[in-house]
Amino acid sequence: MHGGGLEIALVFLLAGVLAVPAFKRFGLGAVLAYLVAGAVLGPDGLGLVRDTGRILNASEVGVVMLLFVIGLELSPARLKVMRKPVFGTGGLQVLLSTVLLGGICLGLGLPWRTALVVGMGLALSSTAVSLQLLSERKELTSDYGRAGFAVLLFQDLAAIPLLAAIPLLGGAKNQTLTWPAALHAVGAIVVVVVGGRLLLHHLFRAVARTAMPEVFTAAALLVVLGSAWFLQLAGLSAGLGAFLAGVLLSDSEFRHELESQIEPFKSLLLGLFFISVGMSIDLDRIRAEPQIIAAGVVALLLVKMGVLVALGRWQQKMSWRSALKLGGVLWLGGEFAFVVFNQAQQADLLSIRHHDRLVAMVGLSMAATPLLLIAAGRWLDHAPAAAQTRAFDEVDDQQPQVLIAGMGRFGQIVARLLTAQRLPFVALEHSPETVDALRRFGNARLFYGDPTRPELLRAAGAQHCKVFVVAIDDPDTNIKATRLIRRMYPTAKVLARARNRQHAWRLMDLGAEPFRETFGSSLEMGERTLTALGISASTAAAHARQFRAHDEKLLREQYLIYDDEAALLQSTRDARRDLERLFAADISGDDGIVRDGLSAEPPVRPS
Repeated sequence: MHGGGLEIALVFLLAGVLAVPAFKRFGLGAVLAYLVAGAVLGPDGLGLVRDTGRILNASEVGVVMLLFVIGLELSPARLKVMRKPVFGTGGLQVLLSTVLLGGICLGLGLPWRTALVVGMGLALSSTAVSLQLLSERKELTSDYGRAGFAVLLFQDLAAIPLLAAIPLLGGAKNQTLTWPAALHAVGAIVVVVVGGRLLLHHLFRAVARTAMPEVFTAAALLVVLGSAWFLQLAGLSAGLGAFLAGVLLSDSEFRHELESQIEPFKSLLLGLFFISVGMSIDLDRIRAEPQIIAAGVVALLLVKMGVLVALGRWQQKMSWRSALKLGGVLWLGGEFAFVVFNQAQQADLLSIRHHDRLVAMVGLSMAATPLLLIAAGRWLDHAPAAAQTRAFDEVDDQQPQVLIAGMGRFGQIVARLLTAQRLPFVALEHSPETVDALRRFGNARLFYGDPTRPELLRAAGAQHCKVFVVAIDDPDTNIKATRLIRRMYPTAKVLARARNRQHAWRLMDLGAEPFRETFGSSLEMGERTLTALGISASTAAAHARQFRAHDEKLLREQYLIYDDEAALLQSTRDARRDLERLFAADISGDDGIVRDGLSAEPPVRPS
């Protein structure tokens, strides 16, 4: 296509709108759709776009904005919490992959500077593709999902100094780096950091006072692109400037607003970046050198898979299945590799031939990963699970007063309250990920185990407990644990989390005292709604107490008829009228209440 910018923009938008929904329908992800669309549109495909270099340079603004958003999310406090998996596992992955892949490049005769840049560029994985795959498979919170996120986070951090070093390495012309160039780079970084810390907060406060969203958007783009331009002017990476600006603003009150303003531009420009990368893949090179390209892709995948599986097994203590899944998600090349190789070519560290080969290898690895992961996932998901079974923890026989079954968000609150009162308790949790996460925060009396197994209850000292708190989220498992506890320890007090009224009635059948998980917080919100409408705080609190007493009385009355739907519906209608009469009798003076909003919970959609 030889038309103007409008025609090219329309082609890109049309390609994205058509390709992304089609690829996502088959679980292949948006990034693969953009890459394929770019290959089809490029000079080796339909030839609709030929000036790929200019478009690729312009689209790198998307990567600059991605680095700004990453900087916004990397507050010092968050890095401190995640320091071990990020700098431990992530650091080892980048180091080992760089050494192995760079060593292969050295063995093939590349200069050490080129081998270093290529090895580290290939060590980086695609944040966009990997997080999308984890999200689609709903495994971001799994053990390998959290480890993968930590590794990707370190890779994003590692890309910054690499991008900053490439112009210096290229400018050295195979000689040692000069001190003036290094001091010039450091001075530019200091100016951005110090100037940003002094000026950015004041700038956004002044802009926010204008109450004009378009001015805030313009200010956000000005900061991102301005800091990127300044460091690029100093001979460093434009992405480094944007990243530093993001970090400087990560603890500010404008962080979320900035992210929301930049996100649409980032997403669109990243899509354009991947399309332009797809266009830059030299299909003629792949056709001319299929063995070399294929060997490079296989070497990349196998080296990174080996490193990640080893770290998952022996550094993160994962099962074989989880370690293999970690490797399968992160063994591909990454979007930063394209930026690294483009800058390396501009700095005369890479020849055009080597650049085209590497871009093709990374692009094919990104295209193949969703397909390979689908095939491998079917095998892993259906493989025998014995290799990954984690033995339940050994629980020392002790004499706690309370046993908590389930340490999700509900059980954790109970545990914190008991800890504050120095009351001894023991907790059992069936999710190994939850156990490992909470133990890092000092929960020493939390053990991995299934609360529905009699031998584990006995091992945990349940025979000495006065109170059992069943805080398991799944209603069926919750009922099963309650039934077992009631059978084994009939005289103990059982307090059980209830999902809704029907669940509460089933627990009452077992002699447990139910606690509906959202009832208290919903009632508190209703009380605050009344005060927001102008009702006095004391009157609103009194009405909330009356409502609670009325609803708990209704719960017990309806428990006797909950298997009779007609009687239950009639009971609900009668209770609504009783509740309105109750509040009508209390209303006096100017405390007007909208009574229709204060009714008993309907049995059809219980809470």
